[in-house]
Amino acid sequence: MIHFNDAYDKVLEHTLDLGTEMVALNQGLGRILAETIYADRDFPPFDRAAKDGIAIHSDALKNGLDSFRIEGLASAGMPQQKLKDVNNCIEIMTGAVVPRNADTVIMYEHLNIENGVATLLKQVKKGQEIHCKGSDLTSGAVLLPENTRIGAAEFGVLASVGKSKIRVKKLPKVCVISTGNELVEVDQSPLPHQIRKSNVLSLYAALQKEKIEATSIHLKDEKADIKKELIHILKTYDVLLLSGGVSKGKFDFIPEVLEDLEVEKIFHRVAQKPGKPFWFGVQSALKTVVFSFPGNPVSTFANYHIYFLPWLCRSLDVGIPQEEVLLDASVAVKPPLTRFMQVKIENRKGNLWAIPVHENGSGDLTSLVRSNGFVCLNPRGNAYEIGEVVPFIRTNP
Repeated sequence: MIHFNDAYDKVLEHTLDLGTEMVALNQGLGRILAETIYADRDFPPFDRAAKDGIAIHSDALKNGLDSFRIEGLASAGMPQQKLKDVNNCIEIMTGAVVPRNADTVIMYEHLNIENGVATLLKQVKKGQEIHCKGSDLTSGAVLLPENTRIGAAEFGVLASVGKSKIRVKKLPKVCVISTGNELVEVDQSPLPHQIRKSNVLSLYAALQKEKIEATSIHLKDEKADIKKELIHILKTYDVLLLSGGVSKGKFDFIPEVLEDLEVEKIFHRVAQKPGKPFWFGVQSALKTVVFSFPGNPVSTFANYHIYFLPWLCRSLDVGIPQEEVLLDASVAVKPPLTRFMQVKIENRKGNLWAIPVHENGSGDLTSLVRSNGFVCLNPRGNAYEIGEVVPFIRTNP
């Protein structure tokens, strides 16, 4: 059994270089950019009106004019208009190109318009209400650096520079595997000695949040069958996420079968609660990474977020999310086990406080919906005190 910190470091030492691929823009949301995006022209690409109103030349103000005859209209999407007489004005809509011979825009709220003449109601400053060409970014400027996660804002930026296809980091091919003779399908009515599958579906849903469409497989507790299936699965997928079959029971065949299939055991059993029986290894020849989690729901869920998600971030070369919160309770954590305690987060005057969530052991699946994540409490002689800052692993918003 190894310390949690050692297990965590060893997992991150065995990341995969998954390469890159081109995808259509509409498939890019949530993916990681594998290229730098540059501005293909100035932003904005022309002097544009920031308000609805009129466009004038400031020389008319110097000449003492405060009323301007309207000689035309400029709206967004129209080619640039021209102010023929600098003592006149052109009505202009937000987003329209500022007309030639005009350098100032006055919003309707500061005007009185009657009989085709606009009269000023407030003092005007030269150049006001104009969003100048290149004032946001100039052509060639970096808009999105490589390794950026594509959210809604990034999606819009990519569209604005005409990136109908984008290069992104490849995602791993993942197979989620449940084990156990006691499991039945969700739509079945379990017998008294059976339970419906849940772990594999929780993992499947969690992976979808990462844009990974995993394959889901169930294996009965039959050693020969497990070995037969895993031979094919190891050759087909980059990552295996198993739930169950790694403890010390007589039907926990996974470690033995993986050894038979030349999957190198990096470690088995971690000094932590929940999730102590966690098994981790690699099949070097096939470049397949195996996360074999304990079968209890909270253990599987916790270890996915504690180990797999940081592994995925490191493989994709993006930062691993790190948060800290304030403990709302005094907690004693004696050696040797690191404790991952479920908590509900509460924002108090800008500080995040972690309130312990009552749970009935690592088999208490329902406790997960009442929590926002886990605080990581390493063992020590003195208790953690109220208000102490501790690491937080978020699982729910």
